[in-house]
Amino acid sequence: MDTIVASDLDYQSGFGNEFATEALPGALPVGRNSPQKAPYGLYTEHLSGTAFTAPRVGNQRTWFYRIRPSAQHQPFKRIDNRLIRSTPFGEVETPPNRMRWDPLPIPDAPTDFADGLVTYMGNGDSTGQTGIAIHLYAANRSMEDRYFFNSDGEMLFVPQQGRLRLHTEMGVLDVAPNQIAVVQRGIKFRVELPDGPSRGYVGENYGATFRLPDLGPIGANGLANPRDFLTPVAAYEDRDEPCELVTKFAGNMWAAEMSHAPLDVVAWHGNYAPYKYDLSDFNTIWTVSYDHPDPSIYTVLTSPSNSAGTANVDFVIFPPRWMVAEDTFRPPWYHRNVMSEFMGLVHGIYDAKPEGFTPGGASLHNCMAAHGPDADSFEGATNKDLAPEFQADTMAFMFESAYLYKLTEFALNTDLLQGDYFECWQGLNKHFTGK
Repeated sequence: MDTIVASDLDYQSGFGNEFATEALPGALPVGRNSPQKAPYGLYTEHLSGTAFTAPRVGNQRTWFYRIRPSAQHQPFKRIDNRLIRSTPFGEVETPPNRMRWDPLPIPDAPTDFADGLVTYMGNGDSTGQTGIAIHLYAANRSMEDRYFFNSDGEMLFVPQQGRLRLHTEMGVLDVAPNQIAVVQRGIKFRVELPDGPSRGYVGENYGATFRLPDLGPIGANGLANPRDFLTPVAAYEDRDEPCELVTKFAGNMWAAEMSHAPLDVVAWHGNYAPYKYDLSDFNTIWTVSYDHPDPSIYTVLTSPSNSAGTANVDFVIFPPRWMVAEDTFRPPWYHRNVMSEFMGLVHGIYDAKPEGFTPGGASLHNCMAAHGPDADSFEGATNKDLAPEFQADTMAFMFESAYLYKLTEFALNTDLLQGDYFECWQGLNKHFTGK
């Protein structure tokens, strides 16, 4: 495979910037977007991530200069959806129970990323551009002559085991556990597994594209800093061999034959581009006096809804951090939430659930489901001598949504579902001292 990269795994820094990059000198036209003849005999192509007339501050688009236009492919034909599901999520009746799953096992049969996706739940309407679907993936084979793009939503990757090397139209992203990547709606890519068998999580965002949350009274700095987000430099594959282009469209999987590799962009400029972020760069904010702040202070990215202050989905992390609050129950408090919470664990231990919630696993606490620390965590946190402590080995995350998550049949009936999850709260003792 002939892959030309301007600088191997080089990146451009910044979130939402107007980027300009070329893999060959002079491939990027100067002064105009669509010259009569583009350099090197390239085709000009425009990719719109928002409506043409969206306000300039939120308008997202990129100009490509590529070897062949994206239009050159055979008609798409339906292929097996396997375990991928989409709106409407109505396969089964979703119970109000709290749920937790063991990690998805690595498959025995050869399975690439696209075939290794398993949908657990979702909400909203992909055709109406609201809500999110949550998938887990387990794969053991790289995509070589197979490419993918999502017509329904952007994809937020959270690797848990093994790196993902995302070869995209804009360049290459190497994404390790404890890092994330976002590939927006419509951008083509293929996934290599440089470390072999891999698994992790994917949030498929149907709504407004992910952005950095406003900081409000926090001020100008804190949480995720824009400069720590990395976008690839231009790279291209000049390969005249048959390949398959797969897309998720209106909830179903489709495939088209191509006579050449579709990642043939030699130069591009714009602000609609995939990016990666190292979660260890997150500037954690917490109390230095008493009480436990809301988990919104851990928001890395947000997709807003039409209701101010209410997220279509927030991507929230629980990273290593100092805990110094005095006279405070330091683990997450017991609560019920109008928002629905899906959690995953990348590595280490989650402080409210040291047993049963393992890396690669998942949990769901849907709208108004009562939850919080298990019995042992409560007793330990209530009776310990408080002193400053650093919670080191941990990286949990949450996809929190304003909309109720509805389960797929797989998620409700799989043997990975822990039927005894509710037991972790049954040992909570009565401590009431009044009459």
